[in-house]
Amino acid sequence: MCRSSGSPPDHQSDHVSTDSVETTVYISTSGGRTIPAHAQILASASPVLESIIDNLRKHQRLEEAITIPGVPCDAVEVFVNFMYTNRCSEVEMEKFGIHLLALAHVYMVRQLKTQCSKALVRRLTVENVVDVLQLARLCDAPDLYLKCMRLISNRFKPVEETEGWKFLQNNDPFLELEILKFIDESESRRKSTKKHLQAQTVYFQLSEAMDCLYHICTQGCTSVGPHDKEPIKNRAPCSKFTTCQGLQHSIQHFASCKKRVNGGCVRCKRMWQLFKLHSSICDQSPDTSCKVPLCRQFKTKGKQVNNKKEEARWELLVRKVEAAKAVSSVSLPKTKIEHQDYEQEEEPRSFREAMNCHVSVAC
Repeated sequence: MCRSSGSPPDHQSDHVSTDSVETTVYISTSGGRTIPAHAQILASASPVLESIIDNLRKHQRLEEAITIPGVPCDAVEVFVNFMYTNRCSEVEMEKFGIHLLALAHVYMVRQLKTQCSKALVRRLTVENVVDVLQLARLCDAPDLYLKCMRLISNRFKPVEETEGWKFLQNNDPFLELEILKFIDESESRRKSTKKHLQAQTVYFQLSEAMDCLYHICTQGCTSVGPHDKEPIKNRAPCSKFTTCQGLQHSIQHFASCKKRVNGGCVRCKRMWQLFKLHSSICDQSPDTSCKVPLCRQFKTKGKQVNNKKEEARWELLVRKVEAAKAVSSVSLPKTKIEHQDYEQEEEPRSFREAMNCHVSVAC
């Protein structure tokens, strides 16, 4: 049998007058404890208790106790104390967090409900997550519900071995189906996100290749450069672009490959597409002399559209690469660009020296 408290808690706020809290009501727990409290304090904290107190006052039955069943006596006392102080200790949350969330939901004490949801999120484990999920669903706590779902989705194998999950399978098949559906949708989102990130990586790589191609054809690098600049010996390897060396080798191959005339070289086809992609994003007019090979020819030929479906796909690729280029240009520090550009102007080197292959990349 729980002991009874003799007088209401002495936690009156400074802004609450004595007249407004002088009416005392009593809360009865299922364990037999009677907790006195000020009617006005309870009514201001909970619209449900306000309605109950107004009904008792209307029928002149304020001496009757308000029953809160199904919850431990100490949890009810912590609940009443919260309505006075708006505070709840970590120890109390540890012991009565689940009970307090249920009380906060039933009696519409929003601040306590928010605190309980956050406290239960911090205490989620594989063992208790199914029980907390069921409570969050009943108490309409969406944040807590989502956190539980994510934990179950991420650690489904160990959760599947718990007693809570076995009980759920036998007693709530609809919630089990809801969880499995969430896991399936989460997996689909992961795959979609992974696919999107892989596509974005390709667009960023193509954007870097465009910058690198322009850098090689206008400034020159270790083995390839414009035809109108003299080569400079003993130049250090290019550190501006990760793809620079490979792209220079591809340009050298493209210039000397005999198979590309008949379209039989895969490597030359890729290089051809890079030149075409550059011409699609190049902002220079066809009348000006862009130093990147085939730029003017592609711009002129691009006006003659033969396959509208392929052209639409190509335009989509161009837009994606332009977007990636805009993002990368913002993220690259200006000082690094200026420093590297200065070095490129100081030491342009023709690729003609490499592999004894004399090739010009001018249009």
